[in-house]
Amino acid sequence: MEKRVHILYSGMVQGVGFRFTAERVAANLRLKGWVKNLADGRVEAVLEGEEDKLTIFVEKIKSGPMRRYIRNAEIDWSEPTKEFGDFIIKF
Repeated sequence: MEKRVHILYSGMVQGVGFRFTAERVAANLRLKGWVKNLADGRVEAVLEGEEDKLTIFVEKIKSGPMRRYIRNAEIDWSEPTKEFGDFIIKF
């Protein structure tokens, strides 16, 4: 079943390759959406795809090399809008 997940990561998540790691994990899972740095120091990600693949994404980020930089992750699940064609890094 297709789902959408919106995640706000906080901690030392900027300047450590976080967005590029998220992009690589999302591409490997064939997820769609985007990731970007926020002015307040957080990183925001919106992804759509199969629910099991989204869960894998969340777990890989939480348990992978970026885990040491994450203090908190606010995760909200919803229905997909199917507005994305690919996964990109927004600047």
